[in-house]
Amino acid sequence: MDLNYERSGSGTPVVLLHGLGGYGGLWEPVVDRIGGRRDVIVPDLPGFGGSPPLEDGRPATAADLAEPVAALCAELGIERPHVTGNSLGAWAALEMAKRGQVASVLGISPAGLWREPLGPRNVDSQGLGRRLRPLVSMLLRSEGGRERLLRTTMARPDLVPPADARDVVMNYLGAPGYAAAAEAMRAGAFEHDGMVDVPVTLVWGEEDRLVGRPSRTRMPPGASFSSVPGWGHTPTWDDPEGVANLILETSAE
Repeated sequence: MDLNYERSGSGTPVVLLHGLGGYGGLWEPVVDRIGGRRDVIVPDLPGFGGSPPLEDGRPATAADLAEPVAALCAELGIERPHVTGNSLGAWAALEMAKRGQVASVLGISPAGLWREPLGPRNVDSQGLGRRLRPLVSMLLRSEGGRERLLRTTMARPDLVPPADARDVVMNYLGAPGYAAAAEAMRAGAFEHDGMVDVPVTLVWGEEDRLVGRPSRTRMPPGASFSSVPGWGHTPTWDDPEGVANLILETSAE
């Protein structure tokens, strides 16, 4: 399938994968900070942003979402890039690592490392947001409203420019692949079975209000783990310099 993607910079290839309900633009604050030293590829995962959903009937598991990303890298002539993922994107990066398709993984608040599958969600948040779209649009016009809409995902919603805040929320509401990916994500957990043999760095935002801290038993052997003060679940606006530096550090040859 044809994924929508942006490519910029030069140097060692780095792929950046967004989380559930996101799109490639979530990495915008970071890209310019690493593009001078890295060849940066930022795709929209299937069913999000400008990328079409997976074929009808195909489950939108992290492994299935990762397949087109690996195919895109192959088309671009990139073999085993360093991959940074946030949330579901981090789980997809770990699935690529199991297949030997990456040089390293940096996972920021990765999904799938819960002790047991989460099970079905009680509230359809995307569906509710769509029904209340006029109210959502009104909230996006004020700083307080934007903070209410973004505070679950980001520690510092006030740092997100109004236009970017609108893009974040509207991409979430409009993502055709959200429901299938959310269902598949909550139905499973990451299984590594000793198949990951590349460096893995996992970091958690201490102000992550969305996903609890990971289970050590789900982490690949040898993975490093740390928590970062001041980071929310998606910290690209909370601390773009810190995120960029971590990407450069973990992707250094």
